[in-house]
Amino acid sequence: MDDTKLQQIVEDISLTYFHKPFNHLATFNKRLRTTGGRYLLRSHNIDINPKYFLEHGIDEMIGIIKHELCHYHLHIEGKGYKHGDQDFKELLKNVGAPRFCTPLKEERETKKVVLIYKCKNCNQLYTRKRRVDTTRLVCGKCGGKIYLYKKG
Repeated sequence: MDDTKLQQIVEDISLTYFHKPFNHLATFNKRLRTTGGRYLLRSHNIDINPKYFLEHGIDEMIGIIKHELCHYHLHIEGKGYKHGDQDFKELLKNVGAPRFCTPLKEERETKKVVLIYKCKNCNQLYTRKRRVDTTRLVCGKCGGKIYLYKKG
């Protein structure tokens, strides 16, 4: 699917579900990583992540387009277009748009490395997902020095 086909789909969805035209640009953006799409406030354009279409199909992409069109139409009308606003939540519900998109497979498979730290005095173990500055932190049990025991 190319950008011209995407533009046509977005315009059709806007007329069908919102009964209002979409007068701006909708494009695929390969640089999007953590989101299915985004609405740009200044230009009023919509970017869609092509990975969601490739992995989950047209139905997931239509849901993402509906979600972004909710931002678009509410912002144009001067109503609450942010995720926490009541106007936004109501419009999502009315058009059947998802609040969140399904995570991509590669996001689900990536796990953080577990780091295990150990106290030199009492052998107390500490598991962490992030690195700890061992020059500043000490053991909470005895006050001894801690060191990186192993990466799990």
